[in-house]
Amino acid sequence: MPSPELTGTVDLTGKVDLTGKVAVVTGSGRGLGLAYARALAAAGAYVVVNDLDEAVAEQAVRTIREAGGTAVAEVVAVGTTEAAERLVARAVSAFGRLDVLVTNAGVLRDKVLWKMSDEDFDTVIGVHLRGTFACARAAAVRMREQGEGGSLILVGSPAGQRGNFGQTNYAAAKAGVAAMARTWSMELGRAKITVNAIVPVAATAMTETIPAFAPYVEALRGGEPLPDFLRKGEGFGTAEDCAALVPFLASEAARGVTGQCIGIGGDRLALWSHPQEVSVAYADGGWSPETIAASWHTSVGAEPQTVGIPAPTIPSSPSIPTTPSSPEA
Repeated sequence: MPSPELTGTVDLTGKVDLTGKVAVVTGSGRGLGLAYARALAAAGAYVVVNDLDEAVAEQAVRTIREAGGTAVAEVVAVGTTEAAERLVARAVSAFGRLDVLVTNAGVLRDKVLWKMSDEDFDTVIGVHLRGTFACARAAAVRMREQGEGGSLILVGSPAGQRGNFGQTNYAAAKAGVAAMARTWSMELGRAKITVNAIVPVAATAMTETIPAFAPYVEALRGGEPLPDFLRKGEGFGTAEDCAALVPFLASEAARGVTGQCIGIGGDRLALWSHPQEVSVAYADGGWSPETIAASWHTSVGAEPQTVGIPAPTIPSSPSIPTTPSSPEA
């Protein structure tokens, strides 16, 4: 059954205020991570920026400070317990506490199954899955010690929800992230720590490689807005569009929101379903291979589930902006 859609304007009754809260955002030197860090700082939070590249991390901090926010940098590769503990310690030493963790750090090593090496697999799992686990564990320990609750915001992906060709490692890691969000929401509920996974879709270096999106991403760099069929139909927008969800989930307005996978992109905000049974059949005394074969196509297998991220729906005669683009910042 198609998901219900809510249309119209949203009435914002109050400003999200994160004054006094302290956040760590992994992989926040550029792209979506930087957008999350900037949005948190704009809402009043003190932010620990993290990146592998010191120059990139420091530039991100300068960007936040120039906009009136407060931030410091911690240069470390996410994936180990040591790195996770360093990030938490940096938040505590700089600002005295930790209230919000956003696990954005990630890498890609895309290959089809028969060409994917152990290193390709382990690298992506190490950063996305183990890195999320290690950082969340360190943050949860600190938040529980503080006794005032907190917010773990895990970054998922449509690939983790539906699978994606050539992304065995990435899809598996992001599916694991969604499962950890559901599990940790139960484990940390008594401590008043909310745990959610966000599923962002934005114009990034990765989505630019999708041929249908490429000309629009290029035009976006030149100052042209994305058309409605992308912003609404595909839920595809800028990193800043996705960033709005993070301060909300870190705020008191989302105190009762936990264990959810929430999609955002362009003009679209969506709630992803949890995996669940969609069709059931019964056989007295149990099933045999033969009875399954005889009934599969007329019972539970009559409407098999689809896989993969749906291809973008592009109008037959789209108006592709031709304004010359500027170099990527």
